[in-house]
Amino acid sequence: MLRFFLYLIPFSILLWSVVAASDYYEQLILKPLPQSTVLASFNFKSNTSLANFDTHNFRYFPRSLGQILHHVGTRELHLRFSLGRWDAESWGARPWDGTKEGGTGVELWAWIGAADDEEADRKWLSLTNALSGLFCASLNFIDETRTTRPVMSFLPEGNHPDRTIDNMHLLHGVLPREVVCTENLTPFLKLLPCKGKAGISSLLDGHKLFDASWQSMAIDIRPICPSNEDGGECVLQIEQTIDMVLDVERSKRPRDNPIPRPPPGHEMKCNSSKPYHSGDTCFPTDYAEGQEWALDQVFGKSIKGACPLTDPNVPPVCVQVPHSREIYTTAGATESKNPNGLLRCYQVPSDADFSMILPLIAREGEGGKTSADEIIEPETPLLYAERSFTGHGYERGGVQTILTNPSPDMDVEFVYMESLPWFMRVYLHTLKTNIDGDSGPNEDVIKEIYYRPALDRVRGTQLEVRMSIPPASTVFLTYDFEKSILRYTEYPPDANRGFDVAAAIITILPSDTQQKASNLRTTTLLLSLPTPDFSMPYNVIIFTSTAIALAFGGLYNILIRRFVGAEESRDVGVGGLKGRVIAVVARIAAKFKGAKGKVE
Repeated sequence: MLRFFLYLIPFSILLWSVVAASDYYEQLILKPLPQSTVLASFNFKSNTSLANFDTHNFRYFPRSLGQILHHVGTRELHLRFSLGRWDAESWGARPWDGTKEGGTGVELWAWIGAADDEEADRKWLSLTNALSGLFCASLNFIDETRTTRPVMSFLPEGNHPDRTIDNMHLLHGVLPREVVCTENLTPFLKLLPCKGKAGISSLLDGHKLFDASWQSMAIDIRPICPSNEDGGECVLQIEQTIDMVLDVERSKRPRDNPIPRPPPGHEMKCNSSKPYHSGDTCFPTDYAEGQEWALDQVFGKSIKGACPLTDPNVPPVCVQVPHSREIYTTAGATESKNPNGLLRCYQVPSDADFSMILPLIAREGEGGKTSADEIIEPETPLLYAERSFTGHGYERGGVQTILTNPSPDMDVEFVYMESLPWFMRVYLHTLKTNIDGDSGPNEDVIKEIYYRPALDRVRGTQLEVRMSIPPASTVFLTYDFEKSILRYTEYPPDANRGFDVAAAIITILPSDTQQKASNLRTTTLLLSLPTPDFSMPYNVIIFTSTAIALAFGGLYNILIRRFVGAEESRDVGVGGLKGRVIAVVARIAAKFKGAKGKVE
């Protein structure tokens, strides 16, 4: 699984030297994927010494975020904004081993320094409210019912002194219903030193980012200390990452005319290898085989020069393609190829725009090339995971997770974590695992279970299971639950749509072949609960109002209206209001007639 990061070996070896030489650097890695898609990974890193952080002396580290962390006492923070679904079967292993990925919506977990749980909860509430205003997100809705304290799933990524680890409290919250949009991208860019005006961040545009097939924005803040041999001062590092999978054909559509239309005949790309190919007969070329694309076509604009604050030793743009594939760049860019044959990087001029073109390779004729010359074959993930609901009706249901180990000779050990809402009452005794092909349940798969039951309207259910799957096996993890009936004020405006259930978090533990832990998330689920007929209150209101109006109107007429006989009505009409009005009109008409006679 580490093959995806072979191109990062020269930079990971010199990680601390880069940190010491420069407090900020950025890099964009482009990787063409099957089915005419491109994975774009933006990575930004800023550092500040812990001494400067404690004295509020910020340079590249964003002040707005640093003041929040200092006020709340946050030792380490991880924030995720995700949208879409990663297609592991087509695109292979996740970027960054899944460590920069979050579940659909917004996900936050942090280590907070506090003396006890009550103080940690107060600081957690202050942290979510502050981040909600900073990133224009609904993080303030992460209350105690959406907060968990993971036990086996997360470990600190930074270097923390032994004296502070005992007072660190891990809290985790997720909002699967949150819609990620441009409002979250704008504050993300404002945290960067170049603010999206120069460097690779100038490519980031909300129209392209949120039109991607899958996208994830990540912010990681952690302390990093050098080894004892290197010496040096500890720094607080903020790493901002944006990963997106762009459909080349859809991204090349012009913004002013985004509606797909059939291309004209002279613009159609035809497969000339067909025997019936002629001037008036065309078999369209399969776009899944790849096509020509340029950087300014996919992102809608070019890179506005290199960011002047970035480390000049780190090339800002890299492409992960075979060295045999041709790439054309704008003037002024310098190319360097990695010895592993999988990566080439480019230094971008600071005073000129930069773009590149990857032409369509010829697959026909004597010198025809194959897919191996166009893209690097995606790496097989360590684990495949799918999750869905089972059962029917509005009273009970079940959850089934399908976990597949594709390795033919290696076990996979991982921690499976679910954070469920309180209205899903899990029956823990129904939790079981079955290996595909076996007739009965297999108890050897589950090694350890941590279960924290839910309390109605107080906290949700927390379930963590440490499992081990044999090689080339598929395991079905199932359990049953009961659906609760909510109060009518607890339903959202679109109650019939259902309730979003957060994605399951899978942490693959280190092994002999993989030194670091990796992560993956399942998709979110949509739960249907017993929903009252919200139209009935309106029907009752309308019916009651009509009945009151009829009853009150009739009673009012009886009490106020004067009833007289038919003979008396003539006299009443003459002497009443009607009669007086007629008399006034008659006098005015007589005056006009008299004035007219005198004039004549």
